Amino acid sequence: MMFLYIHGFLSSSQSAKAQQFRHWLTVRGREHEWLCPDLPMNSNAAMQVLRECIHSATQPIKLVGSSLGGFYATVLSERFNLRAVVINPAVHPGALLKEKIGTHKAWHSDNDLLFTQDDVNALNAIDVSSIKCPDNFLLMVEKGDETLDYRQAIDFYCGCNRLVFNHGNHSFSRFEQVIDLIDKF
Repeated sequence: MMFLYIHGFLSSSQSAKAQQFRHWLTVRGREHEWLCPDLPMNSNAAMQVLRECIHSATQPIKLVGSSLGGFYATVLSERFNLRAVVINPAVHPGALLKEKIGTHKAWHSDNDLLFTQDDVNALNAIDVSSIKCPDNFLLMVEKGDETLDYRQAIDFYCGCNRLVFNHGNHSFSRFEQVIDLIDKF
């Protein structure tokens, strides 16, 4: 099994969850199962990078995506019939991120990243209207998410496997405690 971890908006392969997951695999001698590309801001370019990862994989892929990465994991799961664990996922992110048009600092570097109306349009163009293969999904949300309304994810991923936790935050504070569940899904 190969895990393709997909980070969120303004994030990178250096995010806390990405590094926790990588460490978890490494201490088990499974570092070869880890894949986490740094994605470009533009969703068309990001999806191209992710498709290339899927097409070049020599083992079956399981997607793990957080926030905007959960959206990308959803699109890819539906397109390629892959298992996906989506963590505090962005639902219909074009609408959510429209207010983020502008220049932003990346979380894990000093790079300035430009997010434009074209990026919003690109997200809208690949959006999934409904889940066709609910058994492929494990939704994990924390009700304390200060960035996204967890109820939108519960509604959108209706019929999917799901774990809903009280409290928490957008970073998904209990991530280390659920990695075993991600592995087993």
